[in-house]
Amino acid sequence: MSEQVNHAVDAEEGLQMSFLDHLDELRKRLIYVVASIGISFAICFAFSTYIYKFLSVPVVAQLQKARRVQQAASGTLAPEQLQDGEIVQYTFTQETAVNNVKVPLGTTIPVKKITQDGKPVLVLASRWGIGTSVVEAGTPISQIIKNGDSQVYFDDENNRLVLRGVTSAFMVYMRVALYTGIALAIPFIFFQIWAFISPGLYHHERRYITPVLTMATILFASGAGFAYKIAFPAACDFLLGWAEEGGFRTLLDAEDYLDLIIMIMIGLGVAFQIPTVAFILGRIGLLTPRMMWKVWRHAVVIIFIVAAVLTPTPDAFNLVMFAGPMVGLYFLSILIVWLFGKKRQSDEEVTALVPSE
Repeated sequence: MSEQVNHAVDAEEGLQMSFLDHLDELRKRLIYVVASIGISFAICFAFSTYIYKFLSVPVVAQLQKARRVQQAASGTLAPEQLQDGEIVQYTFTQETAVNNVKVPLGTTIPVKKITQDGKPVLVLASRWGIGTSVVEAGTPISQIIKNGDSQVYFDDENNRLVLRGVTSAFMVYMRVALYTGIALAIPFIFFQIWAFISPGLYHHERRYITPVLTMATILFASGAGFAYKIAFPAACDFLLGWAEEGGFRTLLDAEDYLDLIIMIMIGLGVAFQIPTVAFILGRIGLLTPRMMWKVWRHAVVIIFIVAAVLTPTPDAFNLVMFAGPMVGLYFLSILIVWLFGKKRQSDEEVTALVPSE
């Protein structure tokens, strides 16, 4: 009887040691993660000014677009109002630029009406010197405005984000460096997560580290890029459109803006990991295409809930803009599991399948 008790005590101590070892491994991985974020933070802080300008591009472009739409609504001089060859002073009713030199609203230049390709056109009546450039006489005003539409001015006070405190500028750069450092360390973080769970896998399953890390990194970058180039500008255009229609002047707080765009970029980057998770679970035999297809309706509901959290606006258009790619990735994951999934096997079973020489 005493021997059975001793064996039970030894078994319990073994489990406790195993659990403590597990906690020690978790602590080690967390230390590596924190250290990687710290190193990435230090690197990104040195370039925080450039990163901030890069992150500001979407909102600056949308601010400028909304302001130009509002300015264009005020109308402009129509060629039909003039006689052929008549010269008048033309006033710009919307901001533009010539060779990166801003032409302020209200600038006046001499123009004349001509007929070009059977249509009335307003062109420069004389050569126009602006900055170090000279625009030749006869250049259509519409061409000048069109060429200036693609030029964004970060130094324009109307395009600058505002700060609320003396220390706000420093805190903005700190946040930029921290968030970007986390994003930069994502591949290493994924590796640490894999290293933590890999002891619970069979030896042959641990070899999936290379395709998993490659897929995770590519999908994270794709999700962040989708947020930066498509999702956020669409949401920003919607919000600023409402502000302009209401006659409000938008003053964007730099700290709030950076929190928003970084949350969206990192959030979509993580949300785009659906195929990665499906590949892992399918490859080790814990997930099948039948299982995923059976619960696809529940998965779509969960995806829309996640998209609602990430979407900065309550409208259906932007909700679909965020949720649509994730729904597509879910169905892509079903295909991935169908192609690469298999029944889970132990190392002994895998070895037994290898023909002996």
